[in-house]
Amino acid sequence: MKKEDIAYSFLDLAIVSQGSEIKKTLNDSLILAQNAETYGYKRYWFAEHHNSPYIGSNAPSLLIGYVAENTHTIRVGSGGVMLPNHSPLIVAEQFGTLAHLYPGRIDLGLGRAPGTDRDTAQAISSNFMQAAQSFPQEINKIQNYFSVSNKNSKVRAAIAEGTEVPIYILGSSTDSAHLAARKGLPYAFASHFAATHLLSALQIYRKEFQPSGFLDQPYTMAGVNVFVADTDEEAERLFTTLIRMFVGVITGQPEALQPPTDMTDQLRDIASHPSVHQMLKYSFVGSKQTVKKKILFFLKETGVNELIITSPAYNMDDRLKSIRLFAEVMKEINEEQ
Repeated sequence: MKKEDIAYSFLDLAIVSQGSEIKKTLNDSLILAQNAETYGYKRYWFAEHHNSPYIGSNAPSLLIGYVAENTHTIRVGSGGVMLPNHSPLIVAEQFGTLAHLYPGRIDLGLGRAPGTDRDTAQAISSNFMQAAQSFPQEINKIQNYFSVSNKNSKVRAAIAEGTEVPIYILGSSTDSAHLAARKGLPYAFASHFAATHLLSALQIYRKEFQPSGFLDQPYTMAGVNVFVADTDEEAERLFTTLIRMFVGVITGQPEALQPPTDMTDQLRDIASHPSVHQMLKYSFVGSKQTVKKKILFFLKETGVNELIITSPAYNMDDRLKSIRLFAEVMKEINEEQ
């Protein structure tokens, strides 16, 4: 019997390239989503980030509506809504509204982190720390608002009731694995920037998983960085943009996506530095043949049901080519199972 296909999806931070602007970046996100739909990607998710002039994904629910309105079949969602920043009631109303407009296509991924620095988190919500500690209870509130049984409650999100928007638990530590398993919800791990606990978190989630009304058996997703080009050398060149981006994050000096350069010994040394390597460990860079070998090993090692990729190349044409070639890789893998 043929194994179930490994799904592949896309995570977008809407990062602005040097010399570009927010509007073009957001318009490019739609073009990426439309192409991803054509190439067989299962879903297109937006992350939530704040207080950066170079990231356009500040309001995922608005971008979800923008992309869903201009696509046809691909699922669109949040990867994720950082729940301590928001009222569960408002989140339920927003995603319930989206579910009515685009039935069967909306996902709600929920995370605990602020998606920003401490001062900005406090500016967003003065009780952020309390809300973060109450993350499991806040998820319960959202689930109640989506439930048809909540119709007799004093406080309702009537537009969300019965819309059956699937909830995904996002995480980058083992804490989230325990929670997703206990609640019987699908689990997405942010291994595209936090590689350390991926394998242990997946093991915990599978071992402790309790079937629920939403999910009969564990469902896992892993984030990975992907740069696919015609040759290994060209893909490595594109990858230099991401290396420099993470160096900016680590040093507290973020900047717009920089044009790619030749892969130098200095850049290789930077990429292999422990603090950078930990963030870039699950980056698959090369030709189709090279990336395919790496993906096959990763799938064997992790056993995940779905890959959700980022491919923040500086140039839009390179980004489009990368997601097309990666889709071809995944189709080959699935056909050969």
